[in-house]
Formats: sequence, C-alpha cells, structure tokens
Amino acid sequence: MIHKTAALLGASLIALATPAFADDTHAHDQGVETLAQAAPAAPASALPVINFGKWGFDASGIDTSIKPGDDFNAYANKKWIDANPLPGDFSRIGAFVLLGEKSVSDVKALMDELATKDPATLSGDERRILDSFRTYLDTAAIEQAGLAPAQPYLARIKGAKSLNDLAMLWAEPGFASPVGGGVTIDSKQPDRHIASVGFGGLGLPDRDYYLDTTEKGVAIQTKYKAYLAFLLGEAGYADPAAMAEKVYAFEDANARTVQWDRAVRRNRDLTYNLLTADELAAIGGKVPVAAMLGKIGIDKSPGFVVSLMPPTADEIVQFKLDPATLAKIGTGLPGMFALVSDTPVEVLQAWMVKEFLSGNAAVLPKRFDDAQFGFYGKTLQGTPEQRPRWKRAIRESESLIGELVGKAYVARYFPPANKVAMDELVANLRVALGQSIDEIKWMGEATKAQAHAKLASFDPKVGYRPNLETYDGLAITAGDAIANRMAAAKWQLADNVKKLGEPIDRTEWGMLPQTVNAYYNPVKNEIVFPAGILQQPFFALTNDIAVNYGAIGGVIGHEMGHGFDDQGSKSDATGALRNWWTDTDRAAFDNLGNRLVAQYNAFCPLDEGKTCVNGRLTLGENIGDVGGLSMAYRAYKLATKGKDVPVIDGLTGDQRFFLAWAQVWRSTQREESNRNRLRTDSHSPEEYRVNGVVRNLDEWYAAFGVKPGDAMYLPPEERVRIW
Repeated sequence: MIHKTAALLGASLIALATPAFADDTHAHDQGVETLAQAAPAAPASALPVINFGKWGFDASGIDTSIKPGDDFNAYANKKWIDANPLPGDFSRIGAFVLLGEKSVSDVKALMDELATKDPATLSGDERRILDSFRTYLDTAAIEQAGLAPAQPYLARIKGAKSLNDLAMLWAEPGFASPVGGGVTIDSKQPDRHIASVGFGGLGLPDRDYYLDTTEKGVAIQTKYKAYLAFLLGEAGYADPAAMAEKVYAFEDANARTVQWDRAVRRNRDLTYNLLTADELAAIGGKVPVAAMLGKIGIDKSPGFVVSLMPPTADEIVQFKLDPATLAKIGTGLPGMFALVSDTPVEVLQAWMVKEFLSGNAAVLPKRFDDAQFGFYGKTLQGTPEQRPRWKRAIRESESLIGELVGKAYVARYFPPANKVAMDELVANLRVALGQSIDEIKWMGEATKAQAHAKLASFDPKVGYRPNLETYDGLAITAGDAIANRMAAAKWQLADNVKKLGEPIDRTEWGMLPQTVNAYYNPVKNEIVFPAGILQQPFFALTNDIAVNYGAIGGVIGHEMGHGFDDQGSKSDATGALRNWWTDTDRAAFDNLGNRLVAQYNAFCPLDEGKTCVNGRLTLGENIGDVGGLSMAYRAYKLATKGKDVPVIDGLTGDQRFFLAWAQVWRSTQREESNRNRLRTDSHSPEEYRVNGVVRNLDEWYAAFGVKPGDAMYLPPEERVRIW
C-alpha cells in the first residue's frame, strides 16, 4: 500500500523505500522528483549510534589523516563508517536512515502504550491503529489461514474469461493493473483537478534490468523467473515454470518497446499530453477504455493527462530531441494498450496472480514472505536479513491509516518551539534566494521578475497538516490483513476520485508527519518539512547555529532549489507548467545544468569505474543540493551578521557549517543496493551529495584551505554556481 497522497509528491530530499513490485497503475504527472562494497553483516539488533555532542556534530567521525580537499566526505565521516559495519537487515545505513529508525521506535512506543490500555477505553481510532498493528504481527494466525484470505481475489482473477473481464478488475482498487488512472492536479491549470492515465507492469525495478546482458544481469533475470515460477506454482498452475516464462516475456516486451528511459521521462515538457475521452479510447486497442474510466469514476473528467505518449514531429523540433534521446523513448501508453491487446488472457491473468501474491507476500504464510525477501531483499539489495516484524508492522499501520498514527506522533514528539525556529530558518532562506536572484549575472531582468514572483508565492509547511486525515468509513478488521489492505485501497481510490470538480485542497500533504524526508511540489509551489525530519542530524534547538543552517538549512534550500531546478523551473508562481523564461536565459541556465551533468557523470563508484552516476537522471537533485547549500550558507551569514561566531573544538563556524552537511549524508551501503540505485534513483549516492556539492562552492575552499593539487580541487571557472 502507498499512502493516499504519495503520488502528489514533488522533488523529495531522498528516495523513499518503495517495494520494487509496487503497482504503478495510478500514474500522476506532477513533475515528481522527490541515496560500495558490502560491509560484513552484523546482528539485526546492532544499530550504530551517532553522538551529536553538545553542539550537534559528531566530531569523533573526523579522520584527520585525510585532507578535506582530497575527500571531504571521508574526512568528515570515514572513522564512523569504518567503526560501524552494516547491520544484517539493512541495505544501507547512516545518519539519515538512523533518524528514520528513531521515528519507527517512537511510533512503537505509542503502540506499546495503546496496548496497555483497557480495551474498553480505547477510542475507535485507537482501536483501528492497534488492530492494524497486531493483525500484521500475528504471524501464527497468518500461517494458519494459509492462502484462504487471498483465494477470493485469486478466484476473481482466474475467473476473468476475457480482456473485458480483466479490464474491469484493473479498474478495481487492490488489483494490480498494467494500465490505470486516478485524479491529480492539472499541471497546466493548477486550480483544477483532472484525471491522469498511466501504466506500469514491470516486476523488476526498471526497464534496464530486462535489457542487461551482463553476467550479473542475466543472473538477476534467472532468479526473477524462478521467483515467478514459485508464485505461480503456489497459485496452482500445472506448469509454473512455463507460465513464468510467458509472464516474463510480457514484461520484457513492455520494457523493450513500451517503457521510456528513466532520465528522459523526467522531462515535463514531454510528459503532459492532454487527451479527450474519445482520443484516449482511440488508442485503447481492444481495451474497453470508456468502461474502465467509468468504473474507476473518472469518466466525467474535463480531460485526461497521459504522461507517456510518443512525441510528435513538432515536439521533436520544439524540444530539440536528438536521435540518441529518441532511441530512449518507448511507445508509451498506446504501446501498452497494444501490448495488452495482443497478450493472451491467460498470461495477463498469471501476471495479475503473481502481482497479487508478491504484493501481499508479507501477510501471507512465511514461505511467501521469505521468497519475496529472498529476491527483492537479498538479490536486488544484498540485504542478508529480513527487517524485524514489528518494524514492518509499524509501516503497515502507517500505509493504512498513517495520519491517525501521525496525530499521536506530533502530540508526543513535535514541540511547538521547533516550528517557530523552522519558520525563522525558512524566512532567512527565502531572503537568501532573493538576494541570489538579484546578483546572478546570467539571468536578465524580465526573467528575474518572474523568479521573484515564484519565490514570493512559495508555500512553506512545517511539522504536520492542520487537518490530519480521519479515514472516515475505512474499517480495519482484526485478524485479516489482506482485507485491511483491500479496504484501504478502496477507501484511497474513492477519496482520490471524489476530488474531480472540487477545489484544490492546499492543506493536503504528500508525507506523514513522522516521515523523515521533505519535498517540493511544483503544482502547489509548496515546500514541506514533516516533523520527523526536524531532529538531529538535521535540526535541534540546542545545536550550534552553523550546524542547523548547514543541515536543515541545506534541506530547506534543497527543496526551494527544486522550484528552480531543470524541471521544477518549468512551473510558474501559480504552479502552472509554462515557459516563463526568455530564450537567452533558459539557454544559459541549461548550459549550467549540462556542466553539472558532466561533473556527476564522472563519478563512477562500481566496476572499476565503469558503472557511474547518471548525471542527467540526477540533475534535479544535484541542482537542489548545490543551490540549496549555497542558499543555506548565505542565510547562515545573514543570521550571524554582526554576531560573534566562536571557534568550537578548533572548528570555525564556516567549517562547522560544511561538516554539518557532510554529517547528514554519513552513510554506507551494500554493492547491490548501490547498483540498483545508480539505475533507478534520481538522487546521487550520498558520498557525491557531499563531495559533488562542496567542490562547487568557493566558501568551502576558503573554510578548509583547499588548494590546487588537492584531489577535489576545481579551478574557479569550472565550478558550477546556479543559484
């Protein structure tokens, strides 16, 4: 399950952990952009600790044998990394992840407190929270039930005798669908809701996994087919291996012909295609598109936004699409409709069966859970141990009724003083960005006026939404985890489609209060900082001011920077997707971005320098990092202007500022996880979120005396400073 507003997220600080098998049927085009070698496994309970000391930085992590100018990330973090091998149930660990673990433990304390209360005194909401948690935890009952809870849904899939029958199931929440739709905010008219239609269909994390002919790639494909055969065998197929091959062939055709390259599909100019109902039906092939739209409840939409359509001849010219880019563009939604139309019904059935069993493996008997983790956890992420069940139960409750949990979380863990301090930080960052816009030389006055208007309309949100969701009408059934998931999916879709014709709810959030993350949403021009992230290593009232500005200040700047990155900059002050730049200024901006792409393309952590960061895929996040830390530094200087900034533990204020940013990204990960993220994650690996950023800032060179000859040194003319 995905939280009901997750698809509304804009550019997030870090990629959220989403199962590789998650269904992507309700694709929303919002300009969404939201982190080595494996270390020896440690016991799952042996979580590392970071001591933030008296002023907010863990100075014990500094390795003075390394020059800051040679490897700043290692200088700030290597001693800690070396002293803390990866726990067995983690694919990566670090300061960011550890704060996420604290959030989980904090929620567990709330669950434990509920469990001690007299059942007769529990409110309805408290009972729903506790029932969702306990039901997931009760593995004995899940084991005893076997496949019985899933059988009614499997029977409906197997009972579908035609493509029309399957399409009606695709329109129902809880069933995986290769094509589907939902309601979103119109990117070009952000004062209205509109239906969007998209597709998914891959069981591997990205199309590149199907195209990979290396030994590693073929090994993953082979293990995936074995996993498919296991699921289909459990579902009663007479020859599961043969059917697994057919299902894989369906997905492989999808990957090779239909899907787009991940970096290309970030281009918002190409992913807004407004169709009428008749135009949508015309590309539907044998799929009963009109009937599907009606059953979903979006047939009365004023139009339908399709994210992936082959570009027209005019668009190829307008957006300067070269042959190399065009080769990365698949047939999109028309191709998916054609593929589905040409695929035998029994193969589509088997695809739905394996999706249902894999997607619900955690609440099926242990053999399903083990097999699902064996492939997606061990093979794809390199994680040797499954996450403790109680932690997964917390996430389950949050996926079903997360804002009910969040209401209790903020009441216990989010002091009002944190919001006051954050409001001041945001205000200073806003001033800093305004000054930067005034001073940049590559942008003309007409475009600067538009940029200032956009900055003035930024809508910052801190802590939690004022009207947390109550999930009225969503019943949680004690003892039936699959029923709870299906009920939540039904509630979420109904809550989504009822927005058609309704005003935009600017109070709605895309993250839970307890989430350790932040995001920018271009259609609302909002920056959002949940309560969960407003703790160390990012923020504390007791922190040195340089640490708060280098850490949470960098995060605030990062999210503001997304409003002006290569894609967020395509929305204006109202959130509308339109070009508000002069051609000359846009060309200058794109040139700076291209230089940043080249810098990050040169970071190659795997396979002896052959497997590298995709600078184009990660461009938005890299602009957010470089511009965000630059803004944060300017804001730090504004906040300390005229004040005495002391030296603490031998470190100047400027040094503490940059070390705080490095501490945020203190991290290590397994090779398999790194390899997966280099293909699929729009965020650069953490070490480059440190080194790739600071080497572009003159202030870092001055703070640490970085000189020519140091490994990270860039001549001034090669440094990229956009905002």
